Amino acid sequence: MVTDRLRTWIGETPRLPAFVYDLDALSAHARRIRDAVPIEVFYAAKANPDAPVLRTLAPHVDGFEVASGGEFRHVRDVLPEARLAFGGPGKTDAELDLDADRVHVESPFELVRLAAKRREADVLLRVNLAGEREGAALAMSGPFGMDPALIEECHATLASAPWLRLRGVHAHLASGLDVPEAVALSGEILEWARPWAEKAGVDAPEFGLGGGMAVDYASPARTFDWETYGREIARLARPGETLRIEPGRAVTAYCGWYVTEVLDVKPAHGRWYAVLRGGTMHLRTPVTKGHDQPFEVFPGRRGNAGSPSVRDAEVTLVGQLCTPKDVFARDVPVAGIGVGDIVAFALSGAYGWNISHRDFLMHEPPGFHYLASEVP
Repeated sequence: MVTDRLRTWIGETPRLPAFVYDLDALSAHARRIRDAVPIEVFYAAKANPDAPVLRTLAPHVDGFEVASGGEFRHVRDVLPEARLAFGGPGKTDAELDLDADRVHVESPFELVRLAAKRREADVLLRVNLAGEREGAALAMSGPFGMDPALIEECHATLASAPWLRLRGVHAHLASGLDVPEAVALSGEILEWARPWAEKAGVDAPEFGLGGGMAVDYASPARTFDWETYGREIARLARPGETLRIEPGRAVTAYCGWYVTEVLDVKPAHGRWYAVLRGGTMHLRTPVTKGHDQPFEVFPGRRGNAGSPSVRDAEVTLVGQLCTPKDVFARDVPVAGIGVGDIVAFALSGAYGWNISHRDFLMHEPPGFHYLASEVP
């Protein structure tokens, strides 16, 4: 869970709190994915768009998925030659002007607006298929894409706008999927998309299967089984078509930690609490997903001899915010924790700082550190 490079960094008495990323570990993990998966892999930049992270991933992916004009410009600035797929609902006119390699069109009206630009563009129509998403942590519905009836309205626009090249179909239907669910969902998408693309006259079709590969916060050492997934997805592929996935969290979560220190330890109504510097305004994920963020405690600089601590107890780890929702983990057994100790929260390499309500109470922002033999 904690790499040797992170242990060394913690031993150097750093300024805390901080996000710390082991880029060599990220590169090795991305290489594992690339070696296991025989189809195109685009990294979903929304998971972690930090420039060193993007540069580390670039040799191991086929491109990047972006979901706003800001993400597009950021990734383009960091990696000018990267292939970009632009998705997400509610694109503005300015965003439709951006020269993405692929545009994932979310509605007939969005397609009409793109056609009105009268510029060449390669498009995938995003479909949203109905159905139960058993085993999913999050099902994508409502504003995301078009149901099969609505997508039929796109034919007339495409016929009248030859500058728009229909390349295929995109779908991202759920997140938090283990291998069997992810493969089954891909099969469901292809079962609908292949005959639709053939009827629409799409040559060498492309099928975007989305991302959503699970990260198990309760078992941080357990990773998505990319090898089994790669073998199973290979069985779904057919000659003459391109299959593409867009993982995010499952790529970068394991390379990052939120590291902070204990400010206070106290009992309240029969429960123990450790108050940490920082809070969920830096790492919002455990609050939004309702889980305990996995962590490891490192003996730190104990201040006064009378500084409070507790041993062999269940402890709730909280931050500095004036809200009872500022909780990293609840009633977790610890061998010991005290003022001055350092806590490293694992699986913080995705949806950390970039998704958090960072200005609430105006605490100091965390530091950012990228550990590698050579930072890109």
